[in-house]
Order: sequence, then C-alpha cells, then structure tokens
Amino acid sequence: MKNQKLKGNLLLLLTAFVWGVSFIAQSKGVEEISPVAFNGIRSVLGGIVLLPVIYFLDTNKKKHNLPVQRLDKKLVIGGIICGIFLCLASTIQTMGMKYTSPGKAGFITALYMVIVPIIGLFTGKKLRPVMAAAVLVAVCGMYLMCIDSELSVNKGDILIFICAFLFSGHILVIDYFSPKVDGVKLSCIQFFVCGILNIIWMFLFEEPQLKPILDAWISIGYAGIFSCGVAYTLQIVGQKYTDPTSASILMSLESVFATLSTVILVALGWNLTGGQMNLKEIIGCIFMFAAILLVQLPEKKQDSLNAERL
Repeated sequence: MKNQKLKGNLLLLLTAFVWGVSFIAQSKGVEEISPVAFNGIRSVLGGIVLLPVIYFLDTNKKKHNLPVQRLDKKLVIGGIICGIFLCLASTIQTMGMKYTSPGKAGFITALYMVIVPIIGLFTGKKLRPVMAAAVLVAVCGMYLMCIDSELSVNKGDILIFICAFLFSGHILVIDYFSPKVDGVKLSCIQFFVCGILNIIWMFLFEEPQLKPILDAWISIGYAGIFSCGVAYTLQIVGQKYTDPTSASILMSLESVFATLSTVILVALGWNLTGGQMNLKEIIGCIFMFAAILLVQLPEKKQDSLNAERL
C-alpha cells in the first residue's frame, strides 16, 4: 500500500511539474499566435493524443472481462459542459499571459483551491474557521502580487483572476461527472469541444496564417501533448493510488513549478514577460501558497460529524 501511494504521489508530482512548465509554453506561444488559435490547436492535439490511450485502456479492460463504457448521453453531455468551461478558462488565461509573468499567472490560477470551497457555501456547506483564514491569507497574497505602488491592477492579473473562477467551475463540473463516467474519455471529449470552439472563433474573427502557427510549434506541441494529453492522464492514474488531500496539495504545486521554471529560464537568458519578480510579489506568492495549504487541512472528526448532521 505504501509503495502504491508513493507511486501515485510521484505521478501527481510529475503532473504538477508538466502543468507548471506549461505556463512558459503559453507565454511564448501567444507571442507568435493569438490565444484563441493557440488554445484551439493545442486542445485538439490533446484530444488526439488521448485517443490511443483510450483504445489501449479499453482493450486492456476487455482482456480482463471488465466493463467498458460506451459513448452514452451522460458522457457526451459531461464532456461538452467541461469543454465549454475549459475553453473559456484556458482562453482567458492565455490572454492574461500576454500581460503578466508565468509565475504570477501560476499562483493566481491556483486560487481555485480557495474558490471551490467558497462556492460550496451556496450549496449549504459550512465554512470552517480554517477556510475563512485561507480566504484572508489569499486576499493578502493577491494584494501583494497584483497591486503596485499606484494602487493599479495589471490587466493580465485581472484576466488570470477571472480564469481562476472559471477553472473552479470546471473543477466542480468534473467533480460531478467523473464518478459517473470514464475519466479519460471525459477528458478527450472536453479537449475536442474546447479545441473546436476556439478554432471556429479563430476562423470567424481572425485571419489565421500558417507560418506563425509553425513558428509556435514547440509551444503548441508541449501544451497539447504534455500539458493536455499526458498530464491529465497522469492525474487520473495517480489519483487512484493516493488520497484526495495529498492529490490536491501535490497538484497545486504547479504554481511553484511555474515560478521556479520562470526564474531559471530568465537566468539562462530567456526573454519572458515579467520574468523577474520583486520581493513584494514573492511574499505574495508565499501568502497564496499558504492559503492553498490551509484549504487542504483535513477536518476534525467532530466537525465532520456535525456537517453530516446538518
């Protein structure tokens, strides 16, 4: 059991690393093509990558006489809803990457770890004291990271903050559908929906050209194959072997990897937007990461019993 949990934790740690570095890919990709084009192409690529994975998993299940889920109504509806949320969240996030650093974007996006339980208040769930503390710490972190000496907010910071709410909705939708359907197939459908919506928007309102797309092939390839296809599959497999609290903490480390990878690449001479963070912003990152950890603290047994009675 210990070896299985270690295996799951390592897979989720690798997932966080891939997602963290993907902020760099997004930042470089939108220098060549529009955010809509970037997300459209990488999402379709991510869906294509998952097709052989689905075939392999279904074939393996059939060999062991395990049930294989067909393309039913619930799976399709779940994939479409998830795809719409992912389309909005990822596109706005990529737009924000034009105006802020990958490190800041990573940490602000990670606010979904705080937003999701707050949304739970509207469904009748009680807000624990530790949750209230997490919100306060997160607000302090946002202030230190996003508010400059003139009390103005960066345009990119606002866009990334909006995308954090959209990713929260995406997480809640997946939380509803994932226990009911095949997770890998759900991811595959959502990527195709997200990609097709972006590509339709690209042809309707933009003038896509082949050369800029080819110039951004490294960024698109990484974001599509690794961030979408590989990382989401690793997440699904990894969560089979570890507990939800450990999984959430490990995956939230994507924000740490985003910051570290930005600092390292800037030191190596890469030209990244806002690639260097001042002391105030670094302290803000620490506050926000502390908020993420506070949210993941387990409930006391008595609190759980009281919640069940309510």
